Amino acid sequence: MPSHFMPQNILITGASGDIGAALSLTYAAPGTTLMLTGRNAQRLQQVSQQATARGAEVISNCMDIADSGAVREWVTTMDRQHTVDLVIANAGITSHIREHATGEDWQTIERLLQTNLLGALATIHPLIDAMRQRRRGQIALVSSLSAWYGLPLTPSYCASKAALKAYGEALHGWLAPQGVAVSVILPGFVRSAMSERFPGPKPFMIEPAQAAARIRRGLERGQPRISFPFPLNLGMWCLGVLPAGLSSRILRWLDYGG
Repeated sequence: MPSHFMPQNILITGASGDIGAALSLTYAAPGTTLMLTGRNAQRLQQVSQQATARGAEVISNCMDIADSGAVREWVTTMDRQHTVDLVIANAGITSHIREHATGEDWQTIERLLQTNLLGALATIHPLIDAMRQRRRGQIALVSSLSAWYGLPLTPSYCASKAALKAYGEALHGWLAPQGVAVSVILPGFVRSAMSERFPGPKPFMIEPAQAAARIRRGLERGQPRISFPFPLNLGMWCLGVLPAGLSSRILRWLDYGG
């Protein structure tokens, strides 16, 4: 796929969240069709109205991304009707051990993995073969900088994002020669309801609109990995390559040790 790919038919999950809403409005323009889904019906309607006011055609569907059967059916229908150029699997939830006296309970872990991991895979899987046949298209998976090294505060969340990172990197190697671009997005702290729940320090926090602009710029360039901000990205990468014992001591010192 050439650089500076300009998609017209864009499917975004988690569009009722802060980053998803910002991404939706970043792409909203005349000649663009946005297919949006999210769990918060009122917020999704507001985002849809704002995107429509910017000239985009908007198709919205309030649904739970953890319902993988419904997600696959909806994505398949959207691609049949509109030929998806770009899919951004953005929907996600979080959890941290300080919410629970004895750590995360099984229901929390299962729900989180169904949403963050299986929900994302259910979003993109129906499009893979279709894009391969068309020999064009773009897939974006929103992971996290915590995919570089698991934070003791958020074990299930980190596991889900690390899995998305590995899956996206594997897809890139498979699909790039067939004309399908795959990008893994690794944001740091973005001002949002999800970030507000995180109990540790939140350095280099950026606004959702800034994150959306960086993501769009990276996708237009066809970058396989879009990670930001640089200082936090470097720090998390270093934790992943340092001896595990040293990384754990650093995290405890920085108050991320649980």
